[in-house]
Amino acid sequence: MDRRQAAVNVAVRDGDDDTAAVGVGGATVVTEDDDPAVVVAVGDDAIRSAVTDPPDAPLLPVTAEGGRHLVARDSLDAAVAAIAAGDRRVDTHPILGLGYGGDDARALRDVTLVTDAPASISEYAVAVGDERLGSVRADGIVVATPLGSDGYAAAAGGAILEPGAGAAVVPIAPFSTTVARRVVDPTTPLTVSVEREGTVAVVVDGVRHGSVDRGADLRIDRVDTLDVVTPTRTENF
Repeated sequence: MDRRQAAVNVAVRDGDDDTAAVGVGGATVVTEDDDPAVVVAVGDDAIRSAVTDPPDAPLLPVTAEGGRHLVARDSLDAAVAAIAAGDRRVDTHPILGLGYGGDDARALRDVTLVTDAPASISEYAVAVGDERLGSVRADGIVVATPLGSDGYAAAAGGAILEPGAGAAVVPIAPFSTTVARRVVDPTTPLTVSVEREGTVAVVVDGVRHGSVDRGADLRIDRVDTLDVVTPTRTENF
């Protein structure tokens, strides 16, 4: 392989001083109007912006810790250098649409339902299309895309998903130790129903979006997609 570095134009969202790191990585920083090859999104707010303002170029998501599909902040310059040298892959990730009670939202990483009151549980039923998969008593439940599967969902015991694998449905602190953790096809509507009294917070990509109570049905399905670029040698990032 020819490892000579080619010039690459990148745009940076909410990067603050991170344009310096991108420059060190061998890239030229341009605006998104200048047809960049990659859009670098530094931090959770910048990553969330891709839901309502999707870039024309693949997104390089950057957080402090990084992850399976995310670049760690202190490895940004090396990641950009690898991408400029051609060591990269672009995968299509789903954007989830959430609808409930007349409200709606979009999630790039995860949708979480969690009880508002400390030390309390609720009960959630899950259905895919017309098929009821079952119910679980738990502190909450999280539905995560591959991009968000190594976050809250993984901490709750879910699998880390590769692009195209589906969406993870993971109970949070379930009352039963034998509860199933599932991976579903997000192109088929998923319904999560709250079946126990008590306020449940609705959290979308880490931001509280509202709350629901017993009898609420929340519909979640894929409404769009986003191209995400990552260095090929992910073990270095």
